[in-house]
Amino acid sequence: MIIHETQVAPEWVDYNGHMNDAEYARVFSQACDALIEHIGLDDAGREQHGYTIYTLETHLCYRREAHQGQLLSVDLTLLDSDAKRLHVFFAMLDEESNLLATSEQMLMGIEKASGRPGPFPEAIASAVAALPQVDSDAWPELAGRTIGIRR
Repeated sequence: MIIHETQVAPEWVDYNGHMNDAEYARVFSQACDALIEHIGLDDAGREQHGYTIYTLETHLCYRREAHQGQLLSVDLTLLDSDAKRLHVFFAMLDEESNLLATSEQMLMGIEKASGRPGPFPEAIASAVAALPQVDSDAWPELAGRTIGIRR
């Protein structure tokens, strides 16, 4: 499911002539915001439900360079979820569907009044259940990775 589309802005290009690493994170953050709005937690939804989403952890993996003016799309796959968490996988693609980067994220539902984790409101839980979920035999290759120097 394509959750977000954008274009590499001139100010995102660094001294190496391609999109700066921080800007990949920006695009994935925008995709996360689009997901949050998609499940009903836009400004009005956050106010109505007294509920929001926090990012707990992000793993970013760079695969190819993106350049000024290049069109980008971000695909979403739900890896897992429970009553208050989402484990999501975003894949950034160019206009030819080449993989540019991935972002695996753990998101937590938060009750705004207490600032503490809480279960998704019913309408949000229904929207989460409708997200495209990974098949158990089709886990993305770049999901679940750890970082370290292999010896």
